[in-house]
Amino acid sequence: MSFRKVVRQSKFRHVFGQPVKNDQCYDDIRVSRVTWDSSFCAVNPKFVAVIVEASGGGAFMVLPVLKTGRIDKSYPTVCGHTGPVLDIDWCPHNDHVIASGSEDCTVMVWQIPENGLTQPLTEPVVALEGHSKRVGIVTWHPTARNVLLSAGCDNIVIVWNVGTAEELYHLDSMHPDLIYNVSWSHDGSLFCSACKDKSVRIVDPRRGVVVAERDTGARLCVPSSWLDGRFTTGFSRMSERQAALGPVSWGLCG
Repeated sequence: MSFRKVVRQSKFRHVFGQPVKNDQCYDDIRVSRVTWDSSFCAVNPKFVAVIVEASGGGAFMVLPVLKTGRIDKSYPTVCGHTGPVLDIDWCPHNDHVIASGSEDCTVMVWQIPENGLTQPLTEPVVALEGHSKRVGIVTWHPTARNVLLSAGCDNIVIVWNVGTAEELYHLDSMHPDLIYNVSWSHDGSLFCSACKDKSVRIVDPRRGVVVAERDTGARLCVPSSWLDGRFTTGFSRMSERQAALGPVSWGLCG
């Protein structure tokens, strides 16, 4: 007679981390409680940005990396959106430039002062309007300057030229359902997307074609950074947490 295992075996089961002291943490930040699948945080060598609760619109806080400890509730924020902020991403080519996507259907790009914020920042460098529904994903191109990708709940992906505030590529026929996440390849020639239809796609935005596609059969599959292959995380058909790695030639992770 066999019995089902109640506890799954894991070599990490009894591994515990040591928490740092309070004065080395960022304390008393009112992180946003909006229902969206986002990390609500972005970091670069100079600043930490955190999406926070805000009344009458959306906001995020930008702190110098070394400014740890309790954060005053009156600390200035970036607060130009009229709806909650859903995603933020630092520019890889300029540590003072950050992009944000919001429920107000816009993407905004901000210039953070050299020493951080001393007063609320309400005017973006540029506002990008092209989505008809809330924008939940913003991600900068890894190699080309002033190139930003956004994806909205209208199932549309737009690649922008931030310098001119113009659309470079408007991809509106590749995703039949909500886009969960997007990740550029290391050279920026392709991007990988995870969709609610349980498919992961490799897209060439310049040609406007899906290079490869595969139905994962998973509830959720989030593509992460990839080089010659592709790495995804999500859930199996049995709702078990999963990670998968596969070459681009497969079409998708398997």
